[in-house]
Amino acid sequence: MSLTLSEVNHIAKLARLDLSGEEKEQYRQQLSEILEYAARLQAVDTSSIPPTSSVLPPRSVLREDVATSSLDVNQILSNAPDAAGNQFRVPPVMD
Repeated sequence: MSLTLSEVNHIAKLARLDLSGEEKEQYRQQLSEILEYAARLQAVDTSSIPPTSSVLPPRSVLREDVATSSLDVNQILSNAPDAAGNQFRVPPVMD
């Protein structure tokens, strides 16, 4: 499928691109090649191939969830610029 310059102009307008004549011709050729390749892929018979979400074997990249003791309240508040009791003090965000 080969795109026309008017189709490239329409696409450029939708994308709010100000292209020169040389750029329009370059994009016309590149987009036409992409569409032709997509058409070739559509022609491949995949009826005997089951749907897959990935070609890689499933594996977890997450670490094991291990419970550990938490920090002491005094340790946590030691880095706070302002604290009151066992809480952080922050400036009000509403008037």
